[in-house]
Amino acid sequence: MAVITSEPVLSAKLPRWLAPLVVLAAAAVVPFVGSSYLIEALLLPFLALSLAGVGLNLLTGYAGQVSLGSAAFMAVGAFAAFNFNLRVEGLPLLVSIALAGGIAAAVGIVFGLPSLRLRGFYLAVSTLAAQFFVQWALTKFGWFSNDNPSGVIDAPKLAIAGIDFDSSTGRYYFALIIVTVLTFFAWRVASSQTGRNFIAIRDNETAARIIGVPVLRTKLLAFALSSFIIGVAGALWAFAYLRTVEPAGFNLDRSFQILFIIIIGGLATIRGAFLGAALMVVFPVLLSRVGSFLLGDLFDSGVLDMSQRIVIGALIIAFLILEPDGLAALGKRQTGRFRPSAPEPVG
Repeated sequence: MAVITSEPVLSAKLPRWLAPLVVLAAAAVVPFVGSSYLIEALLLPFLALSLAGVGLNLLTGYAGQVSLGSAAFMAVGAFAAFNFNLRVEGLPLLVSIALAGGIAAAVGIVFGLPSLRLRGFYLAVSTLAAQFFVQWALTKFGWFSNDNPSGVIDAPKLAIAGIDFDSSTGRYYFALIIVTVLTFFAWRVASSQTGRNFIAIRDNETAARIIGVPVLRTKLLAFALSSFIIGVAGALWAFAYLRTVEPAGFNLDRSFQILFIIIIGGLATIRGAFLGAALMVVFPVLLSRVGSFLLGDLFDSGVLDMSQRIVIGALIIAFLILEPDGLAALGKRQTGRFRPSAPEPVG
């Protein structure tokens, strides 16, 4: 007869909302203990890139539609928010950003139309059209930048309901609130029937069509939702982080950076976008410090850029081979080792 050991075991599962709440509470406290450098150089780009990663993960990770035009939708969001704020008198800033996300979603639908016929590599190549066309249009037509000869736009004053968010701490909280709301929205989408439709199309489009999933509509919805979130991330990149931006700031390198974020962080997981963005933001700083310490003046900006590309490329290859599910799966497996196991029967 099996006897169960009488040692108490803490096996109760914690609520799923507890970990995000703890992380959010810690994020809210950071400005009180961190320096302005931490906010300006690390946290603000981290928040904007994380949100862009969340948006791309909905499209690529969940729906299986590969896109190389994420930076184009960031640019649409940034320049659309700038023009809404500039040309519509009295329009609240948050409304300008929301409308800019809507414009990015509309552009995403247009460039998502090839997904109705193309898949995989061919779809990825077709999304490059968005990247090149948007950057060309923003450079060619001065209206988008208010006829600035260099095409540069400056961020408007960040204020909501009379509250000034122009300081580094204010811009951090401004970005944190928007990222939190849209991340929760993306999580709800991924957990809903829409998210399950995305996964069904990703896994087997023919089978999804047979079981009644509206494939064409679902693909376009994936492009729309993804582009909306990435467009808002572009507005945060321009308004909260850089404060001034030009079309060249949203080049193909930026699109690859966002793609690398979700590959390293983990496809089809919301937290993977944050883990990947954290690595992509912190890694260049660490590489610069280590390189300067080892090589001194020989480690200039050119060497840093080349070293960063080489190491990031090696990391991506390593993750694809050793851990295709990214940092999210790696972290989940590591934390699983510390979970209490069920009592074993003896005798």
